[in-house]
Amino acid sequence: MDREALRNGLFQRLIREAGIALRVLTEEELRQSLDRTLATRPVGQPVWLFAYGSLMSNPAVHVAERRHALVRGLHRRFCLWAVIGRGMPDNPGLYLGLERGGACRGIALRIDESILRDELDVVWHREMVTGAYVPTWVTAETADGPVPAIAFRINHRHEGYAGRLPEEEVARIVAGASGAVGTCRDYLAHVIDALHDAGVRDRRMERLFERVEELAGV
Repeated sequence: MDREALRNGLFQRLIREAGIALRVLTEEELRQSLDRTLATRPVGQPVWLFAYGSLMSNPAVHVAERRHALVRGLHRRFCLWAVIGRGMPDNPGLYLGLERGGACRGIALRIDESILRDELDVVWHREMVTGAYVPTWVTAETADGPVPAIAFRINHRHEGYAGRLPEEEVARIVAGASGAVGTCRDYLAHVIDALHDAGVRDRRMERLFERVEELAGV
């Protein structure tokens, strides 16, 4: 995903063109959200992002360091309706979010302090356009020790929150949804590939992808 397109309002434009009655955060609201998150940053610590979905393979920001990471108390789940990007209003797809419970393996991405604000601005224009996520500081366990990281947890109050859908329904939706930036099936495939590249297995996601492939006739 192109960083300049994100900064220039890619998702805002897609929402307008689709004619969707979806509330979009203003530039001031995005700035305030980022300010609030940085205001609670652990003192003296570098800033990491916890990537568990598409941020793993295509973060669209300059990354100074990558580490395999484990976050406890949260797990990845398809729980956000995608009416733009990888779905349409009449055939919505699903995006991943972090739900309470379990644990999640992903990648911790360190952002260099000298470019921190600019890079996080790109991330906020990607993840926080409609306020579907809650930026949350978590402890990411890595082989070199724990690091504080920003994770984008699902916002249960958001109008696009899909709840805990049965796995078969998720597979059916992911197998058949597509939008302006691609298919939900490819989205899931990229996530699994990124995990494999990091030496990580998520058997739940792999099992889901096998069912998606069956439904898609691949």
